[in-house]
Amino acid sequence: MKLIRFGKINQEKPGVQLNNDTRIDVSNFGEDYTETFFETNGIERLKKWLETNQLSCSVISNDTRLGSPIVRPSKIVCVGLNYSMHAKEAGMAIPKEPVLFFKATSAIVGPNDDLIIPKGSVKTDWEVELGVVIGKKASYVSEADALNYVAGYVLHNDYSEREFQLEKEGQWVKGKSCDTFAPLGPFLATKEEIKKPNNLNLWLKLNGEVMQNSNTSDFVFNIQEVVSYISQYMTLLPGDIISTGTPFGVGLGLDPQRYLKPGDIVELGIEGLGTSKQHVKAYQ
Repeated sequence: MKLIRFGKINQEKPGVQLNNDTRIDVSNFGEDYTETFFETNGIERLKKWLETNQLSCSVISNDTRLGSPIVRPSKIVCVGLNYSMHAKEAGMAIPKEPVLFFKATSAIVGPNDDLIIPKGSVKTDWEVELGVVIGKKASYVSEADALNYVAGYVLHNDYSEREFQLEKEGQWVKGKSCDTFAPLGPFLATKEEIKKPNNLNLWLKLNGEVMQNSNTSDFVFNIQEVVSYISQYMTLLPGDIISTGTPFGVGLGLDPQRYLKPGDIVELGIEGLGTSKQHVKAYQ
């Protein structure tokens, strides 16, 4: 199943994208895609509800804005340097254990919302990433059991301001959390939709030019490993997102380096998880 949320900013309603790409409004189910929804087996309950109610659901126009497919979660946990070739282009050693940092959930926007370059930024960068959505409370989870705690997967562009991230004092979070820096979607694909999450093609284009083109098989630490690892240090709550890192091809790694400017268009996608597009605009 593919979960969507649609409508004006801060007025989104829950929906479902069917296999024929038709989008339907499931507001009458009575729940949005929150922590409580995932915690109370909401995906299976929604599937059951659709068996008798799908035909009465109204169709959503393809012109309707999509929001994040998840109501703002408790946290976004990101894994840095998790593709071996990206670590090399960044001039950093391949990590011996997952490098973790947070991204503020206030950065979340819809998949096709504008990317706003932060005030004073000259080094805003792109990063296509696979997001893992947690389905139930996870604490001290084993690798063997880790996928049982996954609700599904989502496309994420982990935008980063490299000066804020790397040249200022403190942790990476400052360069990761600016408003609009976490477009999610177009949909959350439940885990039965994605048979091999550790072997998915992913790509990103800047103004039509392919910048990133790789596969999650280049992970340093696969999904089972990162879910288990993170759960040793914090409880993952239903709806939380783990962003699993970006492959090679970011602006930071180019020679000369290249960063986003107003007027640019960023397009990205992951096999089985759809595509998104952000128009780049200056802060005003």
